[in-house]
Amino acid sequence: MIDYTFLYAFSKQLLNLDKSIRWMAISDKFGIILNAQYREGLKPLLTQEQNEEYALSTMTRHKTRTRFESKTGKVIYAFGRYEKLNRVTIPINDNYFLLLTLDVEERNYDEILMKKVISLIEKERHNFVVDYIKNKG
Repeated sequence: MIDYTFLYAFSKQLLNLDKSIRWMAISDKFGIILNAQYREGLKPLLTQEQNEEYALSTMTRHKTRTRFESKTGKVIYAFGRYEKLNRVTIPINDNYFLLLTLDVEERNYDEILMKKVISLIEKERHNFVVDYIKNKG
C-alpha cells in the first residue's frame, strides 16, 4: 500500500514546481484518485465527481495507447490542449499515474513537464510501490 504521508508531501511539492500547474492528482491503474490538489486560490472547472470520471476515462485511453508501445516506445506523457486548460497524463509506473492540468496560456509545457515534473517523478518513483504481499511473521 502506498504511503499517504509521502503522497500528500509529493502532491504539495509538485504543485509548487511551476506557477502554471492548476491541478494535480495521483490515480491508480484502475482510475481511482488517491490524492488530488488544486493550486491555492484556483476556482476549479470540474467537480470532484467529474475529476473522478476523467481519471477513469484517462486510464481507458492509456490502455489503448500501450497497445502500440512495441512500435512507438513507452508513453512519456500524453498532452491535450483545450480551450480553458491543458491536460497531461504521465505514467509514474505500471500502477500509478500523474494527472495534471496547466494554464491554457502556458506555451513552455514540454520544458516544464520534462525538466521539472518528470524529474521529480524519477527522483521519487521508488516511493510509488504496490505491496500486495503481507508479512506472514
